[in-house]
Amino acid sequence: MSETEQPPTTPERPPAPPEPVPGPVAEIAAGYAFEGPALDLGAVLWDGVCHPDARVRIPLPVLNRHGLVAGATGTGKTKTLQLVAEQLSAQGVPVFLADVKGDVSGVSAPGQDGERVRERAAQVGQEWTPTGFPCAFYGLGGIGPGVPVRATVTSFGPVLLSKVLQLNRTQEQSLGLIFHYADSKGLELVDLKDLRAVVAFLVSDVGKPELKGIGGLSTVTAGVILRALTAFEQQGAAGFFGEPEFDTAEFLRTAPDGRGTVSVLELPSVQEQPQLFSTFLMWLLADLFHDLPEVGDLEKPKLVFFFDEAHLLFKGASKAFLESITQTVRLIRSKGVGVFFVTQTPKDVPADVLAQLGNRVQHALRAFTPDDAKALKATVRTFPDSAYDLEEVLTSLGTGEAVVTVLSERGAPTPVAATRLRAPESLMGPVDPAVLEAAVKGSPLYGRYAQAVDRESAYERLSADEAARAAETARAQAEEQAGKAAKEAAERAAKEGERTGARAPREEPSLVEQVVGSGVFKSLARSIGTQLGREISRSVFGTARRRR
Repeated sequence: MSETEQPPTTPERPPAPPEPVPGPVAEIAAGYAFEGPALDLGAVLWDGVCHPDARVRIPLPVLNRHGLVAGATGTGKTKTLQLVAEQLSAQGVPVFLADVKGDVSGVSAPGQDGERVRERAAQVGQEWTPTGFPCAFYGLGGIGPGVPVRATVTSFGPVLLSKVLQLNRTQEQSLGLIFHYADSKGLELVDLKDLRAVVAFLVSDVGKPELKGIGGLSTVTAGVILRALTAFEQQGAAGFFGEPEFDTAEFLRTAPDGRGTVSVLELPSVQEQPQLFSTFLMWLLADLFHDLPEVGDLEKPKLVFFFDEAHLLFKGASKAFLESITQTVRLIRSKGVGVFFVTQTPKDVPADVLAQLGNRVQHALRAFTPDDAKALKATVRTFPDSAYDLEEVLTSLGTGEAVVTVLSERGAPTPVAATRLRAPESLMGPVDPAVLEAAVKGSPLYGRYAQAVDRESAYERLSADEAARAAETARAQAEEQAGKAAKEAAERAAKEGERTGARAPREEPSLVEQVVGSGVFKSLARSIGTQLGREISRSVFGTARRRR
């Protein structure tokens, strides 16, 4: 071959065309192509194939329209919660998580790299980076790790407390009278002992006339209220009521770098106390709703709540309590707050509440029993029409996969999308207890809320009044006995004078000396001293003996 000759060239092959995207996948992906800021959930699944370019997302502005994360145990609900929470934090939105099982604290630490994480990230087109997020940890009334969260009985008010105690209408009105009396007399209801003391006083002989002009309080109704309070205390509620009262505005904080703070309420010790759990959530929502101004639709929510194990919220709840929850969920969105319920099946959530949840992430369901099959069919009916056979899809989804439909930026439902979810970038599991304890004690809120304060309130006031009444009664009895003793002494002296006749009179002790020297007076004095000492001791030292 001469120098001028060129070797034959092999024609370049054109790049292989991309795998054709099935028509339904393209249509689904178009439904999630939002223009504004959004959270990435994952990529569309179709016939078992994941399409990383077909992204499934939630627009940030619609997160105050509430949502539901549901699925059988072990299908990845908590990881979905974690995935959404960390993306909200990255967007500057504070998050509240009710961590009933104790496995969400890992959101504060970077995740651990590994083959499974890298494989999932590649499947959904995710650039995975281990990242921890700013967290604050709380404990209900000092139960378990975390900064204690407490509330006063007064802040609950008679209506909410009646719903929690499952009182009927008449009993609720009576409780309203009790609160009215306490307010008018300046008797502060800080803890349950204060309320119990006021109820007991108003059915006592001294207290009965106090409410006679405005209806009175029957002994039977007072007994019902006191028994309900006792049952409530047995669920551990006594530690929740007290001071310093928690300011729910603490949940709206952001970190110095602009990321939203993830507030984690550690509740592993109250799984079997649904009424206590429900009480806290109800008060928390009501308190925020009362304090936050109306803001309408925002570019991003002020706060997003996630209630893990939501069936604990509704289990055993009265009709009145459910109505109150429904109203709160419906109205709090106008304050810029979004609420997500996390549970096993949609039937765990009352229909009136479920109807308000515009964003749905449904993990796999099981159909092992006739009841399971019935629940599956009911769940399918809650989704819009789709190209999927949802009964088949919902029973064949793997861990970390879900059926999704959310609200678009216009407020319309997006197409139903079977989705392989992204991997959380934070630690998928609890942090070490020592690390958690250090984070709690290092919180700027720890010094403000850690130590319970037990100042003078209704119980101390009423106890002091009772002691004063007892002292006054004892004094009156002593004077009466002293008068009788003086009269008897005078009569004895007169009789003695008659018997002695002309005997020279001798100087008799004064009446005061006679009374003071009498055995009756000495006995009364000892009795009064013992009673007063006991009452004062209760008043002065009651603080030290109270439950913390």
